Amino acid sequence: MNSRGVRIASALGLFAALVCSLPARGQNDPVSVYKSKCAGCHGADASGNTPVGKSMKIRDLHSADVQKQTDAQLTDIITGGKSPMPAYKDKLTAEQIKGLVGYIRELSKK
Repeated sequence: MNSRGVRIASALGLFAALVCSLPARGQNDPVSVYKSKCAGCHGADASGNTPVGKSMKIRDLHSADVQKQTDAQLTDIITGGKSPMPAYKDKLTAEQIKGLVGYIRELSKK
């Protein structure tokens, strides 16, 4: 390979290494995390109006009952779970959980 080919190969290798080290797009986006981890039970609109939500009597995340909880309480519930909800401490990062708490707060404004 000539020196130009070596430079191009090196540049491509560096570019690939940089791209692969970036987090996946939307990985920490609260809406994406909610859709992938929460919407199955809580519903796309967070009302709990899903077959699973109805059978488990899941509260509407817009409700005053949920919204009056502190950020620390919501963080603890998401992290450690609350029957019947599973714990997400091993599935989500602290940053993702913080983002979900913020997203739940935004629901009260909708």
